Amino acid sequence: MKIAVDAMGGDYAPKEIVEGIELARDAYPDIEFLLFGLTDQIQKYLKDDTRIEIKQADEVIEMGDEPVKAVRTKKQSSMVLAATAVKEGQADAFFSAGNTGAILASGLFIIGRIKGIDRPGLATTLPVITKDDQKNFVMLDVGANADTKVLNMYQYALMGKYYTSNVMKVNNPRVGLLNNGTEADKGDMDHRKVHDLLADDSDIHFIGNVESRELLNGAADIVVTDGFTGNAVLKSIEGTALSMLHLIKGSIMSGGMTSKLGAAMLKGTFGQIAKSMDYSQYGGAVLMGVKAPVVKTHGSSKAPTVKNTIGQIKQMIDSRMISDLNNYLNSHTDQLQEIKETIKNIK
Repeated sequence: MKIAVDAMGGDYAPKEIVEGIELARDAYPDIEFLLFGLTDQIQKYLKDDTRIEIKQADEVIEMGDEPVKAVRTKKQSSMVLAATAVKEGQADAFFSAGNTGAILASGLFIIGRIKGIDRPGLATTLPVITKDDQKNFVMLDVGANADTKVLNMYQYALMGKYYTSNVMKVNNPRVGLLNNGTEADKGDMDHRKVHDLLADDSDIHFIGNVESRELLNGAADIVVTDGFTGNAVLKSIEGTALSMLHLIKGSIMSGGMTSKLGAAMLKGTFGQIAKSMDYSQYGGAVLMGVKAPVVKTHGSSKAPTVKNTIGQIKQMIDSRMISDLNNYLNSHTDQLQEIKETIKNIK
């Protein structure tokens, strides 16, 4: 198993990327890594090159670069070369913490779409704050497509089902459609069409509409939404979690000695809360619908998150999720074409 890594992508690259890859190398003895980037900078932080090969890349796609233009013009960038290695069969998966738009463009234009998927979607794993056995859920799209059509959201449900079943090992995962109410007639016309399509599909365990306030309570195993809404919800959850932790800390520090003593007694509890809300522990965001695993982690990720994301990629490869999804789409060509026609005819 080989993973192609954009070693120059991210706020703390290449240091944290290299250190995270070394952690992953030590944790997963069956993985080899191709690190693409500026060789002299990577070597400064690489302590042991066992199962790690450095590939020189003369260019870097920066966070502020226009994504599609950068992918097309910076042919010798670490990101483009890593994606090309996957396309050419030199590696099984592509990982980066860099420019999100450029990662999406690399996955779409270099690695390529799975036949039958109109638009790939970005999926992320989020925590469920409950005491039961369920720990997290998958939401997609969270930002790959600002303009999302009915067919795209239907396909997100299908891809989410395969990811949750094969990688996360959830039996018969519950699919919910993010909406502004739980009633079947809620939302705009597109969301109503998606609702009816999912409700009529016997292969999908559709539980209906879900509201954003119920997401962290485990309302569904897979939450389907358009890319614009999904990205806004993801950032709202992240921002709320950070704000609440800062609010609690500020109140404790300004509350006098009694508050500080109480906080000291509850330090372990606060730590558990912070850990529960840290979705980076589950890995990165997956570009669903392309021919190989393409995974993007947060730009501010440190070495432990990089290591966790590599574990997630290993699960994807081991599970053969992408080949299974591809086989499903190939064997249901007529059914998927009927769904496209149905969408056109829905009033």
